[in-house]
Amino acid sequence: MDLFQPEPADLRSLRENAPVHRDERTGMWLVSRYDDVRAVLADPRRFRPDNALTAVTPIPGPVLRVLARAGFSLPPTLANNGTDTHAALRRLVSRFLTPARVAALGPRIAELTADRLDRLHRFHRPDRLDRPDRLDGFDRPDGVGGRVDLHPALARDLPAIVLLEAMGIRDVDVEALKAWSTASLELFWGDVAVERQHELARSAAAFHQWLTSRIKAADPEGDDLFGALRAQGVPVRDAAGLCYFLLIAGQETTTQLLCAALHAVLREDGLWSRLSEPGVAAACVEEVLRRDPPVSTWRRITAEPVTLAGVDVPAGEPLLLMLAGSGSDPDVFAEPERFCPARPEARKHLAFGFGRHFCLGAGLARLEAEVVLRETARRFPALRLASAEPPPMLGLLSFRAPLSVQVELGDQHDLAGGRPALQQFVRAGGVGQR
Repeated sequence: MDLFQPEPADLRSLRENAPVHRDERTGMWLVSRYDDVRAVLADPRRFRPDNALTAVTPIPGPVLRVLARAGFSLPPTLANNGTDTHAALRRLVSRFLTPARVAALGPRIAELTADRLDRLHRFHRPDRLDRPDRLDGFDRPDGVGGRVDLHPALARDLPAIVLLEAMGIRDVDVEALKAWSTASLELFWGDVAVERQHELARSAAAFHQWLTSRIKAADPEGDDLFGALRAQGVPVRDAAGLCYFLLIAGQETTTQLLCAALHAVLREDGLWSRLSEPGVAAACVEEVLRRDPPVSTWRRITAEPVTLAGVDVPAGEPLLLMLAGSGSDPDVFAEPERFCPARPEARKHLAFGFGRHFCLGAGLARLEAEVVLRETARRFPALRLASAEPPPMLGLLSFRAPLSVQVELGDQHDLAGGRPALQQFVRAGGVGQR
């Protein structure tokens, strides 16, 4: 089994034949059944998060020196914090992601989605006088009759813009943030050679230096996350470590969710046309999170000797929780391989974790995916996948999603640029509908 590119059959075999199994290559204990994964996440005393952000591929000394020269460090803050400081830091960040604040972002998410769909529509129509000169994602320079990749054209930067606005962080080069983010994910969760580690470390170091300078310059009385960290007296080193992972995971995983959701819904006959029905888009998002979560695994370390599924695991051993496999556990989900948006138990999945480290951005990610699905289907009702072949996949230990969403736009439905319909849609309560 390739842990960086697992297949559904591999995960099923683990659950059925070796629910707690030590992987000889990595030394990690793979935990694959739903009840066991949930039990580990629910017990931070016996199963600590200290190794959550540790590089999967050990970083050699010369590469570590590249990071050290930049002052790079990831002290315990959120995902990797099992100390008493976790609760206060979590409360600080959660102020920016309350249910009310997330719901208030609904119209903005719809607006950003409409902007990108407008550009797709204009570029696809050579008769439009306001047609853009170029657009990322089209496989033909003229954009006529060609395929379009919705990853760069729609899903890539939208979550980053939303997260930055949610956190009140301004004046950010989104392209640079995305480059820093993808490099960091590969450095810490990829199966990478030393030469590649050097390259990735330079990017990670640059991001950390940028964060440090922004946090040092932040106004403690400001309304942004950087200012809030200064106001609470969080040391700059800790603040930079917190923001490093938050600003990566808080938007990269949503980009991955958007790509996975678009692929999943377009593969199902007749489902795309139903996304405008109340609750259908939200239900589809939950099924994607259950079956194909962007965060496919997560790590813990045993604080004492434990027994899981009848298997004794010593203290100090790393665990790899198979989140993706747990969502297809037939003991919890009936007909787990079937994509069923009407599934009553869908939200029992563990895609956002469980317990004290449950994902702070879960509500925002759900809302973004719901709005993007519904608005895209409304604007392009004839949209279809360009190929029945499986897409290339991101192959990191804990992150797995389609790297592209190749589609054909079909005979698009022109809604006067989308704006009047969008405003009517928002006023009618369509955004965030459950």
